[in-house]
Amino acid sequence: MKKEQRMAKEIVEQLGGPENVQSVTNCMTRLRVSVKDESLVNQQSLKSIEGVMGVVEDDTWQVIIGPGTVNIVRQEVDALLSSLGKSSFEEQAEEANINRKKKNQTPFKRFLRTLGNIFIPLIPGLVASGIINGVANFMINAGMQREEHTWLMVLTILGSGLFTYLAILVGWNTAKEFGGTPVLGAIAGMFIFNPALADVTIFGEALQPGRGGLFGVIFAAWLTTYFEKHIRKVIPASVDIIFTSLFTVLLVGFLSIYAIMPIAGILSDGITSGIQAILSIGGPIAGALMAGFFLPLVMVGLHHGLTPIHVELINVFSFTTLLPILAMAGAGQVGAAIAIFVKTRNKRLRNIIKGGLPVGFLGIGEPLLYGVTLPLGRPFITASLGAAVGGATQAMFGTGATGIGVSGLSLTPLIAEGKYLQYLFAIALAYLFGFIFTYAFGFKEEMAKNI
Repeated sequence: MKKEQRMAKEIVEQLGGPENVQSVTNCMTRLRVSVKDESLVNQQSLKSIEGVMGVVEDDTWQVIIGPGTVNIVRQEVDALLSSLGKSSFEEQAEEANINRKKKNQTPFKRFLRTLGNIFIPLIPGLVASGIINGVANFMINAGMQREEHTWLMVLTILGSGLFTYLAILVGWNTAKEFGGTPVLGAIAGMFIFNPALADVTIFGEALQPGRGGLFGVIFAAWLTTYFEKHIRKVIPASVDIIFTSLFTVLLVGFLSIYAIMPIAGILSDGITSGIQAILSIGGPIAGALMAGFFLPLVMVGLHHGLTPIHVELINVFSFTTLLPILAMAGAGQVGAAIAIFVKTRNKRLRNIIKGGLPVGFLGIGEPLLYGVTLPLGRPFITASLGAAVGGATQAMFGTGATGIGVSGLSLTPLIAEGKYLQYLFAIALAYLFGFIFTYAFGFKEEMAKNI
């Protein structure tokens, strides 16, 4: 039996068996499972499965497996459950999404989780496009003339494609998240970012395409689901396909131009200007606090909710100074994990670290977070302290990223204004101080007994 097949079988068993599994999805590192009866889940045994790096109990059970492997395990779980006669997981996941449990939820937490659900499906594309964009921009910054090399022009087109039409995809996912028709949400994204808006003058001022950014798109797409559901209640079924979508598009279209774009524009301006002001006034102290306290958001998977803020910063300032600072959270963990690897003799712990370090250097910190620092306790704090040093340094240098979707060393080609060495220096400090803090007082061998 292959490793992934074994993991899938054991995970399903510890989740209460096939009959207890309601839906299965996955993101880059986590298998996300909704179950019928929470009491049947054996969390401790789930954590002990070889290859599982951690478990989070939230609105779904999140089994931390790591990039690449999680996709194969998801396929094996689907295959296992399908062979036992389980119905379509796409349908079940949709139903589970609509009926998501509300336990332990605050409005702010639900808001961030909703944003995460909208952007998580886009992450593979953001990563690929971001890296291509970063490499192309790196070459241009190094002195290559884009117009003189056709292949470089093609590379920039490939890298910028997703970001050019990102509003459409965000609108699609938003409508889907709220139970509406995805294509109507996509149209809402087209309304707000349509270049033809620049030719329209309202209230004596020319419209600005993209005003309100992705926040405007998300609100407009949500509004399409609201109107669609309410209009459908009064439209005869025989003409529903014609008039429900027609009235929805017309209503949301005019509201987007006359109300949503101005209001969302004020909101996005306030957020982006506020973040820039905090970093300008707080400087290294603000950077240290942001990086040092970022891991709790990662712990519960809410960090993806910050994606539209990064995008707005890029739209307004051409780069996001927030991303390099927050990227230091993962770097602090890398340093802490290396210190533990040097000190410990625990074979299981060393194997977890060996598996998590390569992707940790590339900015995917969840395997180290759930497999190493968080279960051990104190190293979680020392990793955060190392991150704070890196965050303070990034804020001092004012480094920014021209793209999103990647972190760690992978973010280097996307660093703006040629500040590659400053970024690498800051990330090296996060590694170093994460190591020093953890080696000096963050880890003792007895901590590894129950890992």
